[in-house]
Order: sequence, then C-alpha cells, then structure tokens
Amino acid sequence: MAIAIILLLAVLIAAADWLTRPPPLPGYAQTRARWQPSEAWLYDRSGRLIDSSRVDFAARRLAWTPLARVAPVARATILAAEDRRFARHGGVDWLAIAGAARDRLEGKRGRGASTIAMQLAGFLSPALAQPGARGWHDKIRQMRAARAIDAAWSKDQQFEAYLNLAGFRGEAQGIGAAALGLFGKTPASLSRDDGLLLAALLPDPQADAASIARRACAIAGGGCARFPALAASMLGPARSLQLDPGLAPHLSDRLLIKAGLKVTTTLDLAVQRLAITALRRQLLGLGATRARDGAVIVLDNASGDVLAYVGGIGGHSTSPAVDAAAAYRQAGSTLKPFLYAQAIERRYLTAASILDDTPVQLDTASGLYVPQNYDHAFKGPVSARVALAASLNVPAVRTLLLVGTEPFRDRLWDMGYRGLVEGGSYYGFSLALGSAEVTLGEQAAAYRALANGGRWSPLRMVRDAAPVPPRAVTGASAAWIVGDILADPAARAGTFGMDSALRLPFWAAVKTGTSKAMRDNWCVGFSRRFTVAVWVGNVEGDPMRAVSGTSGAAPVWRDVMTTLERRGALPAPARPDGVVAQAVRFASARELPRTDYFLAGTQVAQVVAAAAAARRPRITSPVSGSVYALDPDIPPAAQRLAVDVSGAATAHRLRLDARDLGSAEHAPMLRVGPGRHELALVDVAGKIVDRVSFTVR
Repeated sequence: MAIAIILLLAVLIAAADWLTRPPPLPGYAQTRARWQPSEAWLYDRSGRLIDSSRVDFAARRLAWTPLARVAPVARATILAAEDRRFARHGGVDWLAIAGAARDRLEGKRGRGASTIAMQLAGFLSPALAQPGARGWHDKIRQMRAARAIDAAWSKDQQFEAYLNLAGFRGEAQGIGAAALGLFGKTPASLSRDDGLLLAALLPDPQADAASIARRACAIAGGGCARFPALAASMLGPARSLQLDPGLAPHLSDRLLIKAGLKVTTTLDLAVQRLAITALRRQLLGLGATRARDGAVIVLDNASGDVLAYVGGIGGHSTSPAVDAAAAYRQAGSTLKPFLYAQAIERRYLTAASILDDTPVQLDTASGLYVPQNYDHAFKGPVSARVALAASLNVPAVRTLLLVGTEPFRDRLWDMGYRGLVEGGSYYGFSLALGSAEVTLGEQAAAYRALANGGRWSPLRMVRDAAPVPPRAVTGASAAWIVGDILADPAARAGTFGMDSALRLPFWAAVKTGTSKAMRDNWCVGFSRRFTVAVWVGNVEGDPMRAVSGTSGAAPVWRDVMTTLERRGALPAPARPDGVVAQAVRFASARELPRTDYFLAGTQVAQVVAAAAAARRPRITSPVSGSVYALDPDIPPAAQRLAVDVSGAATAHRLRLDARDLGSAEHAPMLRVGPGRHELALVDVAGKIVDRVSFTVR
C-alpha cells in the first residue's frame, strides 16, 4: 500500500512538473541579437545622425538601450516601483507573493507580486500569459521560468532586457521609444519625475493622466501637486521634441529600406544644413503663389561624393513627400553645354564661330518647328561663345543641325541622362532646347563630368560604396572650352547683365534653364572643387509666376557656392595641351576683340561674314513643310507665292513639280493651285542641290 502511495505521489509530482514546465527561453545574448528596431538611421560621412525612417509599423522600437545609457535616477525609481527586492531574490519574491495572498484573504485591494524576472519571462515567451491575465497554472509556469532566467542571467541583464521589452504607451516598446515619444529625451537624460511617471505607466500603459498622476504620487510618497500637470504634459499632443534632425527625409526613404539599418552616407552635415537653409530662404522669398518646391544637390568634384541631397523642404509645398531631386523634369537650356561641346569636339564649331540668331522654320513630321528665344527677340549673327553663355535658342537649334539629333541624344545618354530612352528622332530639334526629361542628380553628375575634363562617373551616396572609375565621354579640350564659356560674365551679359546671381567673386561655370511654360527652373554649375545643382518649381507641374532663370534657382546656387568657397576658391583650371589661345577680331565690330580659345588647328585671328557667292545655294522661301491657303475673296490670278534663293545661285535653275521655271537669279512669283508641290534648285549639271515641299489649300 505504501509503495502504491509513493508511486502515485511520484506520478502526481511528475505530472505537475510536466504541466507547469515553462517553455524554452532564449538567453540574454540571443534576446539582444533578436531585437529588431522599427527604425533605420542615416548618418553623415563623420558618423553624425542626419535622419531616420520608420520602417516597421507594428510597434515603435528604437535601438537596444544598454542599461548604462539609462539615467541612474530613472533606473532606481522604476526598479523600486516594480521590484524593490530585485537584488535579493532568485527570480520569485516569496514575501511579495505572501503579502498579496494575505491581502486577498483579508479582502483588501490586491497588489502585484510579479518580479522583473517574471515579467521578462512573459515578454520572452508568447506561451506564458501576459501580466494581468494569469491563472494559477500560468503563474506557476511563469515563476519557474523566472527562476530559470535568474539562474542564467545577471541582474543587470535582466533589468536591461526588461526596460527594452516592456510596453510603455501605445506602440512605444522599450525605454528608448518611451523616452523619445513621451518626454522628447534620450534615456540617459530622464529625471526622477520622468522615472516616476514611467513606473506609474507600466501597470496600465493606456491609463489616463489622472490615474497615472495618482500612481506616481503613491510611488513618490508625497509632494504630489506637480504630477497631474506632468502626466497631462507627457500624454499631450506636443509632448515629443525632435531629437532626430530630419535633415534628409527623401534620401532616407531611398536608402533606409530595412528596419535596424544604419547607413553612413557621403553627406556632410554642415553642407546639408547650408543647402536646406539657402533653399528655404529662397522659396520663402518667392512665396507660395510663385514657386512652392525646390531641390539641391552638392557634389565633391574629385570623388563624386554627394555632400548635400535636399529633395524638398516642405514649407508651402503641397507634395512634400515627393523627392524633387530624383523626379524627371524638362531640362530646358541646361543641355546646351553638351551640344556645343560635341560640336567643338568634332570641329564643326569654335568658340568664335558665327551662328545666325534670326527666325528659322524647320520642317518636321508634325509640322513646322519655329524656335524662339526666351525674350522673343533675335540678336542676329553671334559667336558660339555668346550664343551658349547667353542661352540663345535659335543658334542652339542650328548647332543641333550640324551635330545631328541621334548623335546628340547618344552623347547625353553617355553623360548619364538615362531618361532619354527614345531615339533622337523622337525628340527632334527641340532636344537642343531641353525638351527631354532629366533628374537633378543626372544634371549634377553630367556637369561634374565637364568639371573633370569630360570624364563621367556615377555619384556616390554611401560612404562604403566602391568608387567607379570614370570614363571619358567628352574630350578634355572641348570640356575646358565650354567651361570657360560658362564662366564668362561678359559673354552672358546680353541676356543676364553683368551683375546677375550667376557672377561670383571667383571662377565658376554655370548654366541656367527654364522649361516650357515656366514649369521648371534650373541652375547648375561648378567651381574647381564643387558642383552645385538646383531646381525650383512646383512638383505638381503648374507654371511658376514671375520667376526667371536668375530669380528662381540661381540665388540658391550662388548662396551655396559662395559659402562652400568662403575660405578661398581655387583659380580657373589650367588650359589643356590641346587648347590654344588666339587674339580674335570680328569684322564690322560684330563683337569686341578678345582672346578666345580653340582646339589646336582650328584657331582664327579674324572672323568675317562669308560672301554671298561663297555660300551654298539653297531655297530660303517657301520653307519646306509650309501650308498656304488661297483667299476666296481675292481673284486666284492675283495670288502669288514669292520664291527666295540665297547663296551662289548663278547658273542654277528652279523647277516646280518637274516644270522648269527659269534662272534662279531672278526668282519668280509662283502662281500655284491647291495640292502638294515640290520646288527644286538644280545646278548646271542637272543635279538637285536643294528642294522644299509645301501645300496649298
């Protein structure tokens, strides 16, 4: 009988042990390794925090907070409230359990007996009931788990893990998130009153301010008048101060894609602040009715490191989350330097070559293309230097006719403009005036290539990213000449004046651009050490009001560049071996005499207009693609079409629809009926040297 009782007791004990056995629990090292913050962090090149991003929205968890980084007074306050015999028990406070049992038997309000280790066990294992919802079975399992934790973990490890795993308020998990969200502090700067409020919050994280104040008062043991106001402030809408600088939110969205990620960028905190300040000041000055958005990128020319990346500053913006530095927008005149560099490199032009800035009509598949200058005025014959520096449109289109749309499109692609996914014919002649869409980052990289002698390489935004060797795209000599033109204040004076925002007290090359209907304003330029690219406009695409090339983006460019170079800019870059200087005079005083720069072998000492007899004969009127309409109120016999031929047309003849019209020297007035017609210019050998097509309706 006794043996049977002993066996029965053994079975009961074994069953009780099995039923109350706690689940396996991770150790301290494993718990800390599993910790996954809800945030990711962005640092500048020197390891200074510049921004962070919330990636996981299930709970708000910051980085794991070591116990040593929690204010000692806050630690002592929370520990005294939660487990005052923590240092003396083995995971279970039997005295507290006995007191709780006595209170229950006497009908008094029950008090908690859970220790730090017991609560930690509940945090570590979902199989254990959470505090506040435990039966005797779960309570015993939790007590056994607590004893196991106390045997394997040090007291500091237990308390540290508890402070990091405890839920404090709403989605805030851990003392790091609680300190930031409730007090706007780091755990190291918490005060005793902060600790009292946190301790009062732990039993019921969703309690109202009055309940929290009463608990804090009870824990403090007196001096309670301050707690209602402190509790209300802690839970109020303006409770959280901004510890995160929030200086690069758009770059954070781009780089911080995983919770817990820490990315050290190439940004420089001081340069980032400079770019933000300059852009904010300019947009505030313009006002929301003129332009609401802007973006700035600053590069180190030598390394390609992005020193500042501002995708927007909020303010009056109606789309502050849009990264304007990465958005595709029409380039305007900012592509012209690469067109002229290509023409100079191929020896089609020199900086002193004369281009005709007069009205022109070009036949396209969709009709006539009639480019206009920004001010709707024409300058007549101008040098390529003036045409580029003053951003004249018609000379740029004529230069594109020399280079070709397809080769120019390919050159832009090689310069990193990867939005040009169509062939040159798709963009047509308007490609010279920036009809293609580009990003500010592409602009900065391309202009940096000009600063580096035509060698292009991608930008570096992450400090540990391996640099990519540059590749030569534009010849060093052509790149240098274009840079010299863009740095010439006298050459751009006709359009921008001598004292615009583009003129700096040191050498700097710069180009502005404005897209169709005033939707985008660009200013991109470089000194010896830095490239600065600025865009100003409206993200939604609505036109700006009363914003020009020098009143929109240029002031931001000037402010950033002058501050970057405040300690002394480097002089102009040395002239490459393939470039020669030559004194040039222009016939008829078309432009003032000057020293200009040429690819070796292309230099000239005097520029004169070619005699008419030396020019290639061509039909200048009618323009190919033109459509004319007969007026029904005028007799048909009285309606004629004038023909004009330029160049050396001696001994050439005109032919209309295979019908000979006679000598081209005496261009006739054509009488033509409705339909499509072809007018040809034929030389003495019968070869067609020019032809145009037009339609009469």
